[in-house]
Amino acid sequence: MKLKINTTELLSKDGISFVVPFFLITSCFALWGFANDMTGPIVKAFSKIFRMSATEGALVQVAFYLGYFAMAFPAAIFIQRHTFKSGVIVGLTLFAIGSFMFLPAKMLGFYYPFLLAYFILTCGLSFLETSCNPYIYCMGPEETATQRLNLAQAFNPIGALTGMYIVMELVQKQMSPMSTEQRQDLNSMQFNLLKDHDLSALIGPYLGLGVATIILLLLIRITKMPLAGDKASNKEVGTAFEELMEVTNYRNGVIAQFFYVGAQVTCWTFIIQYGTHVFMAEGMEEKAAEILSQKYNILAMGLFTVSRFVCTWFLKYIQPGRLLSILAILAISFTIGVILFPDRNGLYCLVCISACMSLMFPTIYGIALRGVGENVKFAGAGLIMAILGGSFFPPIQALIIDSGVSFLGLSATNLSFIIPLICFCVVAVYGHRSYVTHYILNEI
Repeated sequence: MKLKINTTELLSKDGISFVVPFFLITSCFALWGFANDMTGPIVKAFSKIFRMSATEGALVQVAFYLGYFAMAFPAAIFIQRHTFKSGVIVGLTLFAIGSFMFLPAKMLGFYYPFLLAYFILTCGLSFLETSCNPYIYCMGPEETATQRLNLAQAFNPIGALTGMYIVMELVQKQMSPMSTEQRQDLNSMQFNLLKDHDLSALIGPYLGLGVATIILLLLIRITKMPLAGDKASNKEVGTAFEELMEVTNYRNGVIAQFFYVGAQVTCWTFIIQYGTHVFMAEGMEEKAAEILSQKYNILAMGLFTVSRFVCTWFLKYIQPGRLLSILAILAISFTIGVILFPDRNGLYCLVCISACMSLMFPTIYGIALRGVGENVKFAGAGLIMAILGGSFFPPIQALIIDSGVSFLGLSATNLSFIIPLICFCVVAVYGHRSYVTHYILNEI
């Protein structure tokens, strides 16, 4: 069945144009894409700098996504009583503070202050995503909301690509070429000198990100934003929560989002480890293997970016739930390849997963918000809290990698991708159920 969408209504509502607000709010999507996808390669960098295991390094992702979880409902309460624009301003402020905290963390020279900086930074991201996603959703008719969200989210990987390239050029290439094994043999003085050098390279992109955030904050602050029906409300959290829990589609959407974000973060966080494992098995030295792996990481994000625009176009002709389930099944197939192929073929499959993931977050978000009515702000917060999946699953995968277990000749690195495989199965089921519930059953 072909969707009938009037594209002229995509960015207008009640005769009000949202083109300028859409552009500015979409800039926030690019901003958090930049921050999110710098983090994956940084996990490996922290592990080397502080001579830690993959599991300890993955605490970066725990702190990162814990901030999303902790601040989502406070953000929803704030924007419920104020406006989406106010939420965006608070989010950008927290984001800038977290970015600038990398400087004192570097001066202290300990790992845990960096985790605090990540937590504050992502509290800002939680405010941003809790505000921006439902604001974009409300910038036009509900029937075009999923397409509008996908269009806005299409700029997220553009920021992500920029962040990944900057990490490769300004962090990975500037860090000492010393391998993990060589670093273990350094005495205390040598270790501290090397650590200080590498941390100086690592914090540079975050300080630049803080400056860019301040500029965007000022632009949004001085721009008049239409409300799109956005008005203050004193509705109690408990009442809104009870109403939301009665919406089966929404409940299942939160669960699907939790597992999707887990799949996304594990695939992108451990592509560096996976590629490094493959290339070192071919005889490449560790730093060269890491840099080449980051190039594959950038290729994956490039594929993700192109696929986002293509899939947004497909949404004009294919129902969101159906397209979501098709892409999830393809992702399952590629993930099986990642597990079974011990060579570059597995890495190629891992890159291809990104094309399948491109549509998933905004589409799950858009589908889940159907029928939530005036509770859209709290509903958006629940879906942002589901980003906690990005904190829950990476440590589990890291534990599998660190265990060194092997099965039928497959390494622990390969076997660890059973985690995203399970996650994609959940997404496939949600997409299929959504399609059946909203389109098949409604036509019978």
